[in-house]
Amino acid sequence: MNVGQILTNLWESSGFAALQWESYVMIVISCVLLYLGIVKKFEPLLLIGIAFGMLISNLSLVEGNALYHADWWVGEDAVANGVNYGQVLRKGGFVDILYIGVKTGIYPSLIFMGVGAMTDFGPMIANAKSMLLGAAAQVGVYVAFFLAILLGFSGTEAASIGIIGGADGPTAIWLTKSLAPHLLAPIAVAAYSYMALIPMIQPPIMRAFTTKKERSVKMEQLRNVSKAEKIIFPIAVTVITCLFLPSVASLLGCLMFGNLLRECGVTERLSDTVQNALMNIVTIFLSISVGATAVGSSFLALDTLKIIGLGLMAFCFATAGGVLFGKVMYKLSGGKINPLIGSAGVSAVPMAARVAQLEGAKANPSNFLLMHAMGPNVAGVIGSAVAAGFLMAVFG
Repeated sequence: MNVGQILTNLWESSGFAALQWESYVMIVISCVLLYLGIVKKFEPLLLIGIAFGMLISNLSLVEGNALYHADWWVGEDAVANGVNYGQVLRKGGFVDILYIGVKTGIYPSLIFMGVGAMTDFGPMIANAKSMLLGAAAQVGVYVAFFLAILLGFSGTEAASIGIIGGADGPTAIWLTKSLAPHLLAPIAVAAYSYMALIPMIQPPIMRAFTTKKERSVKMEQLRNVSKAEKIIFPIAVTVITCLFLPSVASLLGCLMFGNLLRECGVTERLSDTVQNALMNIVTIFLSISVGATAVGSSFLALDTLKIIGLGLMAFCFATAGGVLFGKVMYKLSGGKINPLIGSAGVSAVPMAARVAQLEGAKANPSNFLLMHAMGPNVAGVIGSAVAAGFLMAVFG
């Protein structure tokens, strides 16, 4: 073998030979997302992993050495006959193995367990009416769903796009991996990107639909919630949701189990593990796996732009729906409820509640809405999961 043949073989076996124009574009996009996560601090715990997964999957395209094989998961054979997990385990790349946790729904459920362990449902229990605000904010899900249908997406695709409006990344991934796995990358990127942009997206909408007088309303202090109430709550919610929406049992069951570990008072070590070590490990696996699905040949399409646009509209309508229902409650309560807390009905915890607090403080510096906004905020977590369960029951 001469030197020319050796150099030719080295070139053909390298990653450079497999790169297409789509690969170069995706590498640039992944670097932009890394910049947003590291420098601008947009959801860095997830966006950095998603961007890096996107980077490595578009660099390792050489047959036999690829880290992720898209055809194995969303190809025609996989859609018709199901995923060949034997092939994945025998011949799969690093990301293929990690992606099993996404496809089976393990990662989103474990993320929900961590969220439950970190969440205090006390403000929602103390003000049960706040659950209505969490439900009202889910209007963004259904508006985006119908708009997606009008734009030519199928029912399953529209359902997956609509759930972006719930502002809940794990729920969006959980639903999309079953209904429209080929859209997982753009939906995940849109969901987490807009969650990071909530401090920019929500305030103009909140101010547009409320008056300064409404934003200035000071709410009464919430009552103290007993330990017994906090323990009974996750058990009762699990029983009710699992009976009415069995499809969402894994998500809400894990959410409530994590919360029970937090509130029962006898499992501090387990609660700490779920909140920290387990949550961090699963976040790494989930973000890299989801990012790796953004292969240039499928990601760079007109549908991706449509999804990003629909995701923004979903967030806007969700915020508007929560605020408008907050105005209704303001009227019915005789001006005792600040409608700004309705914007926190999207389930971006606790970011949306903080935005409500900041806007309320701008109108009235002595205003403190954070704990009042946390009620609709945590209700939105349950609401988005219920919406996903409903869509899964209809289209799954």
